[in-house]
Amino acid sequence: MVQTTRLGGLATDALARAEDRNTDRIAETARLVVDCIRADALIYTAGAGHSLAAVAETFYRAGGLACVYPLYHPDLLPLHGAHSSTLTERRSGLAAEVLAGPAPGPQDLLVVFSTSGVNPYPVELAATARAAGTRVVAVTSVDSVAVAPRRAGSTLVEEASVVLDSGIRPGDASYPEDSPVTAPLSTVVNAYLWNLILVSTLDLAASENVEVPLWKSSNVDGGDQANIRLRERYQERIPALR
Repeated sequence: MVQTTRLGGLATDALARAEDRNTDRIAETARLVVDCIRADALIYTAGAGHSLAAVAETFYRAGGLACVYPLYHPDLLPLHGAHSSTLTERRSGLAAEVLAGPAPGPQDLLVVFSTSGVNPYPVELAATARAAGTRVVAVTSVDSVAVAPRRAGSTLVEEASVVLDSGIRPGDASYPEDSPVTAPLSTVVNAYLWNLILVSTLDLAASENVEVPLWKSSNVDGGDQANIRLRERYQERIPALR
């Protein structure tokens, strides 16, 4: 019980630090999201490996944005091959393949989740989108980027328009505190940062009379009906909604 309580404290501290250090950048991201919604544009989200958990959090989620387009390649998911997913993220050129279909444009937004922020897939996604005029938000760990082996010509921090720093320690583990080997916190912190973006977006949109397209739970009264309307609105542009 002592260990569990201590981990709770470590996690709570990590969330508080992430919120405090990113207050202005969360507001900046919310501004970009509201602008996307007003323009009837899309918010593309991407990640690899366990950062795909954050992408799942952004997509077709009760209380989440309906205008999210998840960028995804099955070879990046550890469940489809653990070691091969690591090698896939390091393969230069995969980002171009993923963006060969519908890709973000100048009115859209790309959010890339990558704690290390150095592998070719997330870095090249950001660079390619930025070259197309898309604003790019990176959710990464600045400390991890600083010490991770360079595998691309630049880093996610360098390619992003806005950088949200998760503050995750290099290696992701958090326990024991003096020499951590377990209890990775990146998934928890990434989800929290995304939800802070949602909250800030909702407040900003309300102040500007912009309606935010949010999914409802399919397990509450009226949820299915509300979601049908949103699917009809977006599924032609977001095939994963079908």
